[in-house]
Amino acid sequence: MSQSTAPTGLIAGYRELFGQSGWPFVVIAAIARLPLAMAQLGTLLLVAGATGSYGAGGVSAGVLAVCNAVVAPLIGALTDRIGQRWVLLISSVAAAAALLGLVAGAAAGLPWPALAALAGLSGIALPQVGSLARVRWPLMINAATPAAGERRRRLETAFSYEGTADEASFMLGPALVGLGAALISPAGALVAAAVMIIVFGSAFALHPSAALTRPEAHAPATTPGGPVLTRALALLLVAMLLMGTIFGSVQTGNSVLATQAGQPGLAGGLHALLGVGSVIAGFSLPALPPRFGLVGRYLAFAAAMVVLTLPLLVVGSIDQLPVLLVLLGLTVAPYMITVFTLAERVADRRRLGTVMTVLAGTIGLGYAIGSTAAGQLADLGGHRLAYAVTCAGAACALVLAVFGRRLLDARLATRPAAATASVAPLTPGG
Repeated sequence: MSQSTAPTGLIAGYRELFGQSGWPFVVIAAIARLPLAMAQLGTLLLVAGATGSYGAGGVSAGVLAVCNAVVAPLIGALTDRIGQRWVLLISSVAAAAALLGLVAGAAAGLPWPALAALAGLSGIALPQVGSLARVRWPLMINAATPAAGERRRRLETAFSYEGTADEASFMLGPALVGLGAALISPAGALVAAAVMIIVFGSAFALHPSAALTRPEAHAPATTPGGPVLTRALALLLVAMLLMGTIFGSVQTGNSVLATQAGQPGLAGGLHALLGVGSVIAGFSLPALPPRFGLVGRYLAFAAAMVVLTLPLLVVGSIDQLPVLLVLLGLTVAPYMITVFTLAERVADRRRLGTVMTVLAGTIGLGYAIGSTAAGQLADLGGHRLAYAVTCAGAACALVLAVFGRRLLDARLATRPAAATASVAPLTPGG
């Protein structure tokens, strides 16, 4: 693909994809995932303001994140058993009620442990819209695209879009909270998140594509039965764990360096620069030639992360960070998108909701590991030791990719690119 035709082909690919799903699905799913991105920072600011303790706010936000990460795979497994529609409707209503309850509890002056418990309920209920949207794309594409090569191309474009949308939501969500807190209050920002989840989460649940996730919508021959956790999928889970470790350690290193520079408020903006590069690269990923296969991409992006994390070890001032973070971000979304796409290819498709939510939750676990390890080392030796955790995470990701390449190649060789079997057509019913 030449440079002159790549942008045109890229845009055409997205236009075809969104034309197939319908623009309402794209818009609804994009907005419905924002409350999850808004809730953590909104909770921190709300509880800290109500109690006068950033420690209480941080614990409450952490409880929300941990509860969401732990429960999301269980919700994903439930959607595999009964479909997404009713699960999403109930969780959207429950999440909105829990967020409003948290706001009311803060206004009533409840002690922070009670507020943390309400935050935990919010985390339990908030749906992983991005993960569940990834489940729907293969079903919509298989139902409407007869040619195997075209199915594969559209699916890779869909996963590229999803990775980009997730990155954009976790940049835009905190920004919306900050804006809402400045213009109204932290409580106002969480009320807005509650309204968004009840409106757009319910709309996502009621979209016709939800009917495709019902078990009876699939023929038994869609994919052979077997255990959820295969060796190939276990490898990809570790790959995501390491990605989370990189996220957590980078953010810790950024915070330490910004604090040392006397500008702690810049830490969030610095971390957002990682997302800028990630969004650009994720959107552009479908322009890569088909001969550059998934396993090769996985290995290449892991190697690129190693190369681009090493300069962090020699950073001496905060003004050196922006360019390095944007460049590092160029590898983040491609790596994650490739891992998600590989997971879709190697997993039992009847368990795809479980697989996608577990992958997303694993990133959060890795984030906790990375931020904790980097924080401990930063106390001993400053930001460079925090970034050493980042480099170690990238190096481990590369080693895993090198030694896991044969396993993934062998697994892909035994699986079709996208099962066509009997998938119900996309209709408004169900």
